[in-house]
Amino acid sequence: MAIPSRPRAAALTTGVVLVGALLAGCGGGARTTGDLTAQKLAWKDCPAPSEAEGGGPAPSPLPGGAEWQCATMRAPLDWGKPKGDTIGIALIRAKASGPASERIGSLVFNFGGPGGSGVTTLPAFGEDYAALRTRYDLVSFDPRGVGRSDPVTCESNAQLDAYFQQDATPDSTTEQKQLLSRTQKFNDACERNSKKILPHVRTTDAARDMDLMRQVLGDDKLHYFGISYGTELGGVYAHLFPKRVGRAVFDAVVDPTQTPEEGALGQARGFQLALDNFAEDCTSQIEDCPVGDTAQDVKNRIAALLKSLEKKPIPGLGTRKLTQTAATNGIAQSLYSKDFWEYLTEGLEQAYEGDGRILMLLSDSMNGRGENGEYSNITAANIAINCADEKPRYDAAYVRSKLSDFRAASPVFGDYLAWGMVGCTDWPVPGAADHPDVHAPGSAPILVIGNTGDPATPYEGARAMTDALGEGVGVELTYKGQGHGAYDSKNRCVQSAVNSYLLNGKVPKANTVCS
Repeated sequence: MAIPSRPRAAALTTGVVLVGALLAGCGGGARTTGDLTAQKLAWKDCPAPSEAEGGGPAPSPLPGGAEWQCATMRAPLDWGKPKGDTIGIALIRAKASGPASERIGSLVFNFGGPGGSGVTTLPAFGEDYAALRTRYDLVSFDPRGVGRSDPVTCESNAQLDAYFQQDATPDSTTEQKQLLSRTQKFNDACERNSKKILPHVRTTDAARDMDLMRQVLGDDKLHYFGISYGTELGGVYAHLFPKRVGRAVFDAVVDPTQTPEEGALGQARGFQLALDNFAEDCTSQIEDCPVGDTAQDVKNRIAALLKSLEKKPIPGLGTRKLTQTAATNGIAQSLYSKDFWEYLTEGLEQAYEGDGRILMLLSDSMNGRGENGEYSNITAANIAINCADEKPRYDAAYVRSKLSDFRAASPVFGDYLAWGMVGCTDWPVPGAADHPDVHAPGSAPILVIGNTGDPATPYEGARAMTDALGEGVGVELTYKGQGHGAYDSKNRCVQSAVNSYLLNGKVPKANTVCS
């Protein structure tokens, strides 16, 4: 999830849930009736996920029989008017498995996007956090505008099918006008269907929700695990409430110092690096790589495939064709985890034979499309949050002036990511800033983990975040690996460092390296 008009800093885990499945409400408007910090959460069995959360069955119990519980927290719609209308923030938890005397509190997760549903993602990966659950209640949530938390709604499922089939890398003035017109149509639909929530989905709003959540959960400090965009949210929280930060981990780190343009250019380099690594890995195997004889041959054949799909899409799924845009999207999705590389290899083999099904499935996963043709609201929420956060607005002339830079960064993904910068043009809500403020003097130490092979949040972001948090706050750890994120790679060194800090308060040495 990390291509234009889609999650710019998406978490791996959100996509994994849907890829595995494909390849293997709360309304607003109530008035505040009292002190929201004194509200009592009514924890109940979790319902099946809503369409906006991605659908599917209710979460299964954890090994050992522990049940997931869900609740709704009321928060101000407008934090500038804390006694005005409220919205519901959907929460999920699994209670700590260890003795009550050893319980530290709640550990709140945000898995990224922005726009990913924590209520659906946490149960999908609950087993991976079994060690942390010995001393914490595991908690996650759908941020405002996401899933069950007053979701941003833009277009219908059929309209989204058309939206994701459009040519996102226009080569002519006519094609550029078509892209801008289609983007405007989408943005107008967002304003028409979600006008009330759009001004109130900034990351600063979500950070204030988390501080209310901390209080409602009964914790003096916020213990936090942020992944991808969740690191940006965590950094903003630390800036606003530095004295309330408990033990916190940032994994797959967003560079908080970059403008949207710089972030997109960094992702172009990051995805190209991941594609280079895939090609090297495939051609270094003992058996012949089925999609190329050399690493350069693999990349040349991919480039040729994408060029041919621009002129002649191939059959995908149902009546939908695999277009150049969908194929690029699917390739990007497969680079989020080394575990997906086998799907990329198989998908490319199929596509070279005129069958686009696997790449289309990967693209659908990126876009939040289920097998039943229904979309989650991850794209709508992602665009709404990014456009509310980001002040710059880029027009077609500006993008054209930057194409050479993006193409140099990535022959495969450069044009796609460059043209994605027009997604916020004429958005109905002004952007807040050029980049988030995460300076957090006085905060407790925050463990900041960078992955050298991360495509969506390139490794350099970890150092930038560490520096921006301020002296004595950020503690950097490097993971020499592939994919988006480090802890869920199951690398023992990374997991030992994280678990030791979160469970025992032991901060690892700065600049620790895991491989």
